[in-house]
Amino acid sequence: MSTSSRLNSIEKKAAYSLAAVFGLRMLGLFMILPVFAIYGAELEGYSPVWLGLAIGAYGLTQAVLQIPMGMLSDKFGRKPIIIIGLFVFLVGSIVAANATTIQGVVVGRALQGMGAIASAILALAADLSREEQRSKVMATIGMFIGFSFILSMMVGPIVTQAFGLSGLFWLTAILTVFAILVVNFIVPSSINKAPKGDHLAIPAQLKKLISHPQLLRLNVGVFTLHMTLSASFIVLPQFFISVGVPLSQHWLLYLSTLVGSIVVMVPCMIWALKKQKEKQMFVAAVGVLVLALGLFLVITNFLVDVCNKESIVAPTTVPLLVLAVLLFFIAFNYLEATMPSILSRITPAGVKGSAMGIFTTSQFLGAFSGGLFGGLIAQNFGEPAIFVIMTAAALVWFFVALEMSPIKKSKTMSLSFNAISEAETEELAQKVVLIPGVLEATLVHSDAVAYLKLDDKAANIDEINALLKS
Repeated sequence: MSTSSRLNSIEKKAAYSLAAVFGLRMLGLFMILPVFAIYGAELEGYSPVWLGLAIGAYGLTQAVLQIPMGMLSDKFGRKPIIIIGLFVFLVGSIVAANATTIQGVVVGRALQGMGAIASAILALAADLSREEQRSKVMATIGMFIGFSFILSMMVGPIVTQAFGLSGLFWLTAILTVFAILVVNFIVPSSINKAPKGDHLAIPAQLKKLISHPQLLRLNVGVFTLHMTLSASFIVLPQFFISVGVPLSQHWLLYLSTLVGSIVVMVPCMIWALKKQKEKQMFVAAVGVLVLALGLFLVITNFLVDVCNKESIVAPTTVPLLVLAVLLFFIAFNYLEATMPSILSRITPAGVKGSAMGIFTTSQFLGAFSGGLFGGLIAQNFGEPAIFVIMTAAALVWFFVALEMSPIKKSKTMSLSFNAISEAETEELAQKVVLIPGVLEATLVHSDAVAYLKLDDKAANIDEINALLKS
C-alpha cells in the first residue's frame, strides 16, 4: 500500500462510511435522553424506576455483548456481524415504537443494546487502514460519535413534539435501515486483518488489565461519567419545563450550551496537549463536573422549596440552570473526548483491544447504573437525592483522578517480524526494547507481530524494522 501521509481512497471510504454507521446508531440511542422524562410519564406502568430503566437498559446489554460480538466478528467476518447487530437494533427500535407501556420500551431499549457492534466496527476500520493512518480513521469515527450526541440533544425534542415518542423510535428504525444499506453497499470489505491485540479484546488478558492501577482509574471514571449522564436526564427535562422553558425550546437550550461547551473545550484540549498539562486539565474537568452536579442539587432543592411560587422561579433560576448545563457539557465533552486517547497511551503495548473492551463495558454499565439507581433514588428519596448521590460519586472520582500518574506522550505501532522460535522471540524483544525511543515492546510469537509503544521524537523506525526483519 502507499506510504503517503494522506488517507488513500479505501481508507477515506472506510472512515466516512463506518463513521456514518456508528453515528446513525448512536443518534438513535441518544435521542431519547432529552425527552423521555417528559413523554415517558404518559406511558402505562410509569414509575421513576421504569423511567430510569428505559433510559439505561441499552447499557446493560451493550456491556454484556460488546466483547463477545467483537470476537464473533473475528471468527465470522466483520460485515456479517455488523449487519446482524444493526438488524437486532432495528428490531428493538420497532418494539419500542409499538410499545404502549413503559415496560415495552424497556424491552425495546434492551434489544437495541444487544446490537453491540462498536468493537466490530472499530476492528473493521483497523483492517481497512494502514498502521500509520489508523489514528486518523479512528479520530473520524470518534468525531462522528461526538457530533451524533450533539445532534441528538437538538433533534430529539423537535421530533418527539411533532410525532410523539413512537415517532422518535420509528425515526431510529429508518436511520438503522440506512445504516444497514451503507454497510452492505458502501463500506469496503476487508481482506486483511489488523493485529488482534490492538483492536479486539482477548479474554486471557482481561483479568490482569482490570487490576491495572492507571486503567482502573479510567474505567472508574468513564463509569461515573455515564452514570451521571443517565441519572441527570431522569430529572433535567422536567426542570426546564418547571422554570418556564417549554419543550419546543429545549433544543435551543441544548444547542447553545453544547456549542458553548465546545468553544471552551477545544482550546483547553489544545493547551493541555501543547503544554503537556493533560493530567491537570483532566482533573480540572472532573472538578467542573462536580461543580455542575452541585449546582443541579442547589437548583432542585430551590425548586422544591418554591414550587408554589411560580412567579419567582424563572427569573431567579433559569440563568443558574443554563450555567449548570453549560458546565456539565464542558466537563462531559472534554472527558468523553480525551479518555480514549489517554487510555491508548497508558495501555501496555499489544493489549489495547482488551483494555478498550473493559473501558467500553464500564461505560455502558455506567449508563445502565445511572438509569436504574437514578430511578430508584427518585422514587424512594425524591429527585434532589439523585444529585446528592451523583455529586458524591463525581467527588470520589475527583480524588481518584488526583492520583493519576502524569500522561506521557507516546505512539503505538504494530510491525511484523520474521517467524522464529519462541526463545528467539523473547531474545528479540529484549533487544528491541533497548533501542532508543522504544518505551515498551510486546512480541507475539504465534502472530509474528511486534506491538511497540514509542517516543515519537526519539524512535528510529528504520532501525527497529531492520532488527525485526534480521
